[in-house]
Amino acid sequence: MLGIFSDFASWLAYSILGLSPETKLGDAVHFFVEDVSKIFVLLIFMIYVIALMRASLNVERVRDYLARKHRGVGYLMGSSFGAITPFCSCSSIPVFLGFTSAGIPVGITMAFLITSPLINEVAVLLLMSLLGWKFTVLYVVIGMSVGILGGLFLDAIKAERWLQSFAAKALERGQSQELTDSVAKPKKLSMKERHQFAKTESFEIFGRVWIWVIIGVGLGAALHGFVPDGWIQEHLGDRQWWSVPAAVMLGIPLYSNATGVIPVMESLIVNGLPIGTTLAFCMSTVAASFPEFILLKQVMQWKLLATLFALLLVAFTLVGWLFNFFTPFL
Repeated sequence: MLGIFSDFASWLAYSILGLSPETKLGDAVHFFVEDVSKIFVLLIFMIYVIALMRASLNVERVRDYLARKHRGVGYLMGSSFGAITPFCSCSSIPVFLGFTSAGIPVGITMAFLITSPLINEVAVLLLMSLLGWKFTVLYVVIGMSVGILGGLFLDAIKAERWLQSFAAKALERGQSQELTDSVAKPKKLSMKERHQFAKTESFEIFGRVWIWVIIGVGLGAALHGFVPDGWIQEHLGDRQWWSVPAAVMLGIPLYSNATGVIPVMESLIVNGLPIGTTLAFCMSTVAASFPEFILLKQVMQWKLLATLFALLLVAFTLVGWLFNFFTPFL
């Protein structure tokens, strides 16, 4: 299904615009067209589906289960859902908005948002073929742990106070419905009313963020593939303690998804970059890139954005150090 977007990008970039796939410009244009078209479709589709579910199901019961009775399970469920959804960081944002509108606590939603770009089934299969099952299992466990602990930390500091006003109001509306649950049953909507609600929600949110999708992906496309071959291996190949945080910082301006970054990992490891340093670089590229944070700025204030950014950088640096330390024993 997702191959349709790649085919469309190839047709537009190579057939219509006449660019060569062997050039960096052609590769960047292909990257931009594929990601923008994919994210636009996923943005509208996912917001619509989640809004339809909210109008159709007893979301209050789900929210109450996640928010009060089993908060620890909620973090695990949020991270697990992120691990099995094939979204990149940018296309996870509509799901974040849907969760927020449903009144689900920010920490649980962030556990999903952090985990989703790091892990998916395609990346797991590719990683297993590249590094073996031990490294793959460790990567999945660490990736989900980063999401769970990140969500726990953000709930502990009451990060919901740093949402943008429209997102904070949506969260407040979703949670305030709980007050009426014990005295009134939610109104049962007709299919036509559900569709109208979902359609309105989809276009309202899409109209708010579409330009930032173009800006964010455009920045990623401009930087995509322009790092000189061999530069990373040459400068970060030694097992110096600073090479891991340096790799994390280097990955920030770049942008890829978990599936697309696996071939990069293979190239870096084959050329002598330590596994931990490689993972830290790739995790930063996937989940802490400038394009993602440009989009997240639309739903988060600067304080929350900076907190999340620092949290991810520390987590990825620790992951890199741990993998470099344990690699000789695996």
